[in-house]
Amino acid sequence: MTETPAPPPAPLHWKLVVDAGDPHAQADFWAAALHYTAEDNSALIERLLSLGALPGAATVEYHGRLAFRDLVAVRHPEDPYDPDSGTGLGRRLLFQRVPEPKTTKNRLHLDLHPDAGRREAEVARLTALGARVLDEVTEPSGSWVVLADPEGNELCVH
Repeated sequence: MTETPAPPPAPLHWKLVVDAGDPHAQADFWAAALHYTAEDNSALIERLLSLGALPGAATVEYHGRLAFRDLVAVRHPEDPYDPDSGTGLGRRLLFQRVPEPKTTKNRLHLDLHPDAGRREAEVARLTALGARVLDEVTEPSGSWVVLADPEGNELCVH
């Protein structure tokens, strides 16, 4: 008797989690940098508060609505999201509060790829948002600008 091969596993849903001293400021920077949207979890938060499942001290006002005090995510504006929780179901960055500041080089970073001929303008836009230029790299494999976001996390603009 021949066994039917098992179907391949479904791709995993994922998000990139970034430790932050001020998750809401980081979310604002990265939402503007990537042209993403800050997630609106206010309906979920209001439900949790009404059930007594979330203390009021765990919330803050963020852009005129209730948000979690210690975490906030940004998502691609065209990706699906759960309307009951406001949680994105696609490309997301989640910023979570941690007590300690960043102290060493990132082991993971984002590379941003603006349209051809737009690198200089993109670097100027990002620095106006609060990033700072760390290095300009030219190698046989290409050239890019290394920046740090407002909390010192590195990113590259190619």
